[in-house]
Amino acid sequence: MRVLHSYKVFPPDVTGGIPEAIACLAKGMLPRHESCVLVARSRGRGRRFRFDGIPVEAVASLGTLFSSPIAPSFPFVLASRSRKVDLVAFHHPFPLNDIGAMFGIPGRAALVVHWHAEIVRQRLLSALVAPFIRRTLAQAQRIIVSDPSLLSASQFLTAYTEKTSIIPYGIDVPYWNELDSSQERKVEDLRSRHPRLVVATGRLVAYKGFRVLIEALRQIDATAIIVGDGPLRQDLLAAARQLGITDRIILAGGLSRDDLKVHLHAARVYALPSISPEEAFGIVQLEAMAAALPIVNTALPTGVPRVARHGVEALTVPPNDPTGLATAIKELLADQELARRLGSAGHARVMAEFSMEVFVKRTEELYAEVVSEWRRRRAKAALGGLDYDYS
Repeated sequence: MRVLHSYKVFPPDVTGGIPEAIACLAKGMLPRHESCVLVARSRGRGRRFRFDGIPVEAVASLGTLFSSPIAPSFPFVLASRSRKVDLVAFHHPFPLNDIGAMFGIPGRAALVVHWHAEIVRQRLLSALVAPFIRRTLAQAQRIIVSDPSLLSASQFLTAYTEKTSIIPYGIDVPYWNELDSSQERKVEDLRSRHPRLVVATGRLVAYKGFRVLIEALRQIDATAIIVGDGPLRQDLLAAARQLGITDRIILAGGLSRDDLKVHLHAARVYALPSISPEEAFGIVQLEAMAAALPIVNTALPTGVPRVARHGVEALTVPPNDPTGLATAIKELLADQELARRLGSAGHARVMAEFSMEVFVKRTEELYAEVVSEWRRRRAKAALGGLDYDYS
């Protein structure tokens, strides 16, 4: 089976939960199936490269608008590349996927839509592209969501519940849990410099709630390291200066996976302060749970508080509440037994329910089922209605 994953961005230009999920699927299926990835550059000329053995094509982009690349050639390249595969996996939201679908996914390729999140902030964009999104969803053989909350809250998915499947994300748990001797030394060094360390990760954009974390830190005797890059970097630094806590806020920028793992193991608490349903699941929580870190997350109407549950693997607070966030972090820093219990429970949960193997197996089985059904339908149509299975 040959699979084309189509999305707007990918490392090294941009990291994040959706690119991580795409890479996880492509690498996990690699021994049995061929996978390739089509994305756009954040800005710049097109290029082709390999990411952990997976071929990636990033088309040229003039920049971004509404958090989406301005890549005029993308729909045409998508239509062309789709002719060479058995299944196209759209990763939404990305309007250029929908425009590309209008040019036609060739009849030999089945279509699956991974619905990662709703378009929340860009309401004008959502209204403009809504007809194209609905056309894509109607065309798709199957739709995948990571949590039931995405299905119930979506203005688009309610008409397609019968062909929607729920497959939670997964991660490489052993990778995030294990350290080599060099990494252990780095962990000890980081702990010695920051014994009360809080770590948060993600793009520096509004919905991640890092401004709330900075405001909360004013009430906490701790250091916070935020790992990630994005357009709000200078705004966040200015907020820290205004609050007089620049010595306790470190914007580490984009780190390698190995360095991020070191930071997770050195931390006492992992914070996910997101303030908007744009944070649909929080894959970063899984990485922290694999490192046995207690979580402080927010009560969003999404999968976030269902992944790490209040009082079990996390302390969950209202979104956009600096005092509530500070109180929860202080509680975990003060109560080591509570922190240990939540961290241990998180590690057990991610091992049992959110492993890469389970995520890949469920998705691969669905892909294979969709391709088989699509081939059968095409064969039936070619034979004038006779239901003959060529799969």
